[in-house]
Amino acid sequence: MSLGIEIHAPTEICPTRVKMSENGEIISQSPLVPGLQLLSRASGDTADKPAQELTDDLYQKIAAEMNLSETAFITRINPSDSFTTGSRFRLRWFTPTTEVNLCGHATLASAAVLFQYKKNVNPVLVFETRSGDLTVTQRGEGYVMDFPLNLPTQENPSEFRDIIKAAVGNHPVEEVYLSSNTKKLLVRLDDSCDSSVLTSLKVDPIALQRSERSGRVTGLILTMKGSPDCQPGYDFYSRYFAPWNGIPEDPVTGSAHTVLAAYWSEKLGKKKMLAYQCSSRGGELELEVRDDGRVNIAGQAVTVLQGTITV
Repeated sequence: MSLGIEIHAPTEICPTRVKMSENGEIISQSPLVPGLQLLSRASGDTADKPAQELTDDLYQKIAAEMNLSETAFITRINPSDSFTTGSRFRLRWFTPTTEVNLCGHATLASAAVLFQYKKNVNPVLVFETRSGDLTVTQRGEGYVMDFPLNLPTQENPSEFRDIIKAAVGNHPVEEVYLSSNTKKLLVRLDDSCDSSVLTSLKVDPIALQRSERSGRVTGLILTMKGSPDCQPGYDFYSRYFAPWNGIPEDPVTGSAHTVLAAYWSEKLGKKKMLAYQCSSRGGELELEVRDDGRVNIAGQAVTVLQGTITV
């Protein structure tokens, strides 16, 4: 099958790729780095004859070829809808090695592609995903995502001694929490640590993956208290690593902030927070923890690439 794919790359908190076929597919990757939207059509197809839907195997191969943290695929649910008129779409995310249950930046980027390039007429878009319905709303020049809140539980650091050692070495650790639902381990550095400790950490993804083989953890969040009294007033900092899913380090991670928002909201006694993920690329997130057990994550998207690939 010859399939031309039109690419748009909105960036927000990370890269984003989106692939769209005439019968409904968009691949989207991280939002604060390039996100790609791929609009595809099989050779000889017309608007009246949609391209054949791609297989899961091909989705995975495309994600591996793109080699970004996640690549998102959007599919139309109602055949009578278009990407311009529809308000509900199916959304899936693939890392270079596997499909995952939740991805924030690729969701934001997918919505950005629909709003900016497909000129979607709806003020709110709903994506049906493995994590339930996720909505994205336009707000000014940015977007607000409605995500589930994943409250972690405190764990004994000795149970995760190896993974902590592989990640932070001998730096002091304040406490350790685990989100069993997302399999994300949260390690908070001691408040005596300066933010430079977090940003300067050299985490070996191979050593990290080897340090944890129980299956309880597929993502590691390193975090520390921020400096809300200093501009721009970040409430906390973080970095995120997921070599178990083919992601050495994610530039900015919406799904990790469903855990971080729950943790830091409780620790700081705040509902609204400003967070910074201090990877080498970095990204800022506005968070609002709601009383209904959800969290609003806000950000912007900028297109950095458009082009065409052939599958």
